[in-house]
Amino acid sequence: MDTPNGSPNDGPNERATEGSQPGRARERHPFFNAYRQGFARVAACTVPLATADPERNADTVIARVRSLHDDGVAVAVFPELGLSGYAIDDLLLQDPLLDAVESALARIAEATTDLRPVIVVGAPLAKGNRLFNCAVVVHRGAILGVAPKSYLPTYREFYERRHFAPGDDQRGETIEVAGWRVPFGPDLLFRATDVPGLVLHAEVCEDMWVPVPPSHEAALAGATVLLNLSGSPITVARADDRHLLCRSASSRCLAAYLYAAAGEGESSTDLSWDGQTMIYENGALLVETERFPEGPRSSVADIDLDLLRQERQRQGTFDDNRRALAGRLSGFRWVDLELDPPSGDIGLLRKVDRFPFVPDDEARLALDCYEAYNIQVSGLEQRLRAIGQPKVVIGVSGGLDSTHALIVAAKAMDRLRRPRTDILAFTMPGFATSEHTKGNAIALMKSLGVTWEELDIRPAATQMLTEMGHPYGRGEEVYDVTFENVQAGLRTDYLFRIANQRGGIVLGTGDLSELALGWCTYGVGDQMSHYGVNTGVPKTLMQHLIRWVVSSGQFDGGVNTTLTSILDTEITPELVPTKEGETPQSTEASIGPYSLQDFTLFHVLRRGYRPSKIAFLAHHAWRDVEEGEWPAGYPERERAAYDLATIRHWLEVFVKRYFGNQFKRSALPNGPKVVAGGSLSPRGDWRMPSDASAAAWLDELDANVPER
Repeated sequence: MDTPNGSPNDGPNERATEGSQPGRARERHPFFNAYRQGFARVAACTVPLATADPERNADTVIARVRSLHDDGVAVAVFPELGLSGYAIDDLLLQDPLLDAVESALARIAEATTDLRPVIVVGAPLAKGNRLFNCAVVVHRGAILGVAPKSYLPTYREFYERRHFAPGDDQRGETIEVAGWRVPFGPDLLFRATDVPGLVLHAEVCEDMWVPVPPSHEAALAGATVLLNLSGSPITVARADDRHLLCRSASSRCLAAYLYAAAGEGESSTDLSWDGQTMIYENGALLVETERFPEGPRSSVADIDLDLLRQERQRQGTFDDNRRALAGRLSGFRWVDLELDPPSGDIGLLRKVDRFPFVPDDEARLALDCYEAYNIQVSGLEQRLRAIGQPKVVIGVSGGLDSTHALIVAAKAMDRLRRPRTDILAFTMPGFATSEHTKGNAIALMKSLGVTWEELDIRPAATQMLTEMGHPYGRGEEVYDVTFENVQAGLRTDYLFRIANQRGGIVLGTGDLSELALGWCTYGVGDQMSHYGVNTGVPKTLMQHLIRWVVSSGQFDGGVNTTLTSILDTEITPELVPTKEGETPQSTEASIGPYSLQDFTLFHVLRRGYRPSKIAFLAHHAWRDVEEGEWPAGYPERERAAYDLATIRHWLEVFVKRYFGNQFKRSALPNGPKVVAGGSLSPRGDWRMPSDASAAAWLDELDANVPER
């Protein structure tokens, strides 16, 4: 069995394994159960076929379903005509074969009465004067319905109309099969009443290849999990075509798409078979099996029904399309079933990205960085062109954000064919500025060839604190939020006044993560600028962007040396002085690890998940350093694991800060959206009142996430 976290194995009944075994508390607490968290475990299966021997094929299906039941699977789909064989030609019209198929269906139903999975198998069935190529849905000892293949290929190697009738005109029909009178047609939806959001629709092979597949209408009618039983003999590059179609279908339909092709045992008289299986969800490949296997194989994954529901709710045009086709969709018939999903901790069979804003794949990450960098550069170019090509005024601290904003500005000037000296860069040391960061800032400004100055804010800050009556003005070591904000405010104040004096605009440096957490000084502070190039970039992507700038040769060697030094510097606001031997002020010690907070931000902003589900996902993503993947180039020394108590704590901090700091986002300056995960612009992806209560989110977290 193949799973998103595993590899193929030779044993048809070997179960997927997790990195750690659940304890008794985890077995009992509903938090740890994937079904309770909105997932459903599904399987796309290929098994060795006995050509024209339905009884043996039924035995194989039953054995596979027993194994899948033990693994907590809810739905199992098998290949097209899997009970008879696809490539048996005129044997399909022989009564002994058709009788044996009905007997095999009855045996499957009887043998799986006590098993959980909804079974979808392929079989030739007679109705009236014609034979149909069917997907038969079996559950808990009964045949629930039959979906005939709508579109029959009769070209190249295919000759299906010789034996079968198309099923596209069979809406609203019934069929008698193996003693059951059941619904028959391409208009059937199978709904699990005890697994919210799990609604199945089955189509057969070629149905996926036509311009308007039956599954597309089914998705608009309510199906969330689309099943394809496929014969599909293999030729060179056909596997890529299948991937393209499955990915496209799952993306356009905002659904999961399960594909199971025929493999070992199908007749090789004129064709060959590769047994390809795969599962896509909303355009993302969750899992696939090896091709040309020996023995049974199953792609098994936990699909996220909450994700599909959220995507459909957010993408209003999906429902607009449903309304436009309401006449076609109103006739879909619903067949209800009770799944009785497993309880306790069954693990999670899907990849959960530690860094949802940062791809693990090296090539994809490089492409994302290329696009993100150029989105920022082109956004700044357009703003400068639109307002008369002013100078750019920027404060440079030697940290990640101001560094990246500066190199974006430098590249924009290059593309506009303007001298980099039109960038007026200032390093403004305060009470806690280190020589290391200051040195990096100066080295970067020099190597880029911008106009730069050092402007010490300490005299002005001391005067302001004294005149305010702040204890620091009397010589006391009081380093409160006012002490910090006076420094942040003065820096921004100077930049705005200098921009006014010298004909420039202030370039903001704050990033998406800081905006989410309110880690910025409002108004006359780093929250404000004339244009913010980083407002769409999460902190966890920022370091990869700078690494990409270095590796792709955007600038010369001197710049790259300084950029590498900056990447190795701990994230700190440098606003509070420390004595020798003390640990310097750490941003992440105050607001949480950006790795966790960006994880939460993505799932709040892009998915709208409950806090408990975010904690569940974070638990699986972050509990073990050795499990899962890390982005290319991520330093070994920075790789960390977080237990559930830590995840819960920082999630609570996130919720409180996220709600408490919306007023800062409501007054957000202009800046480009960068990542697909969303932006926090009040004119774009995120609009909420500044005085909203976080009580419902905190209550949900408290009620549903255990302490450990």
